[in-house]
Amino acid sequence: MLRPSGPARLSLLYAVVFTEIGIAMPFMPVWLDALGLDAAVIGVLLALPIGTRIVATAPLMSLLDRGLGPRRLIMLGSLAVGLTYALMPAAAGFGWPCLAGLVVLNAVAGAPLVPCIDYLTLAAVRRDARLAYSRIRMAGSVAFLLANLAGGLLLTALGGRLAVPLLLTGLALSASLVAWRSRSVAGLPQAPEGAGRPRLPLTLWLCIGAAAAIQASHGAIYGFGSIYWTSQGIPAAWVGSLWATGVLAEIVLFAAMPALPASWRSPVRLLALGATAAILRAIGMFLLGDRLAALVPLQCLHGLTFGATQLGAMAAVSAYAPDGARGRAQGTLSAVNAGISVGATLVSGLAYRAGGPLAFLLMAPLAAAGLGLAFASGRAARRAR
Repeated sequence: MLRPSGPARLSLLYAVVFTEIGIAMPFMPVWLDALGLDAAVIGVLLALPIGTRIVATAPLMSLLDRGLGPRRLIMLGSLAVGLTYALMPAAAGFGWPCLAGLVVLNAVAGAPLVPCIDYLTLAAVRRDARLAYSRIRMAGSVAFLLANLAGGLLLTALGGRLAVPLLLTGLALSASLVAWRSRSVAGLPQAPEGAGRPRLPLTLWLCIGAAAAIQASHGAIYGFGSIYWTSQGIPAAWVGSLWATGVLAEIVLFAAMPALPASWRSPVRLLALGATAAILRAIGMFLLGDRLAALVPLQCLHGLTFGATQLGAMAAVSAYAPDGARGRAQGTLSAVNAGISVGATLVSGLAYRAGGPLAFLLMAPLAAAGLGLAFASGRAARRAR
């Protein structure tokens, strides 16, 4: 029997982990509501994982620079995620504070999973120029889309209040099994003995800031896009299709990226492309966000606002992070992304309550800041050379 190659195993890891995310993101709130919890408590339970990732991701990813194997971190983290999901129904019977403790532990365990797979994928690409990060990462986007589309049907068939945590438990254990079977997938070289703790260069910090600002500019549409669209009379079925359109655009970009000229795959070009699209999308949502005909092309911009930004951030980590600090760089990127996104989401909530679609327009300056940081990173890279 043929054994899947390293890239195939990485694609499978992305697929399993993003299927779990694609189930948890839309259906965990539904499960919490089915427990009869107050809306304020549900809000706290949904905010806890975000805050936890801000604190936990960078220190956990730094363990890779100290010799912990990324495959082992994925395996142990997935086992812990599965265990916490399995215990959640019982914990809910003891009250929401007990459930909150498990939610925090679940978030700590899950924080390094996607950054670790990104780390391994970048390592594979650095070793073999024939590979493309975007093509491997695309498996996660496809799995996320399928989980969104099929998750509701699957959970309806399973029925009962145990369906969501038990399904997520199974997916987490599957990720652990795939990681255990991926012994052929190697990580990146460590810093030489006695070299000290390498510093992240200014160019990389500027790219991290740019990527985080652009990704955070999604805060208003992620939080309030569906609410606004339905309030304007757009049918629920179309709302789901609009979100699917955005993910499909992202998948198309990931598939097409290796065919683009190398000059267009630089960190600065990709981040600038993502930022420009995010500015256009924010202004378009403010002016035309209540018109279905305009929303389809606006959602297609998600391929750039998310996809190009993600690829630009990964290109920056690959190009600028020194050996012995690549795990820390990957974790820092994830933590800064989460931190700025929390702030943007809170601001967009206040803005939406006060001015409705004004919240979307307020994301444009954030994307513009990302554009400025991207250009600044390009200047820093030229000075460094």
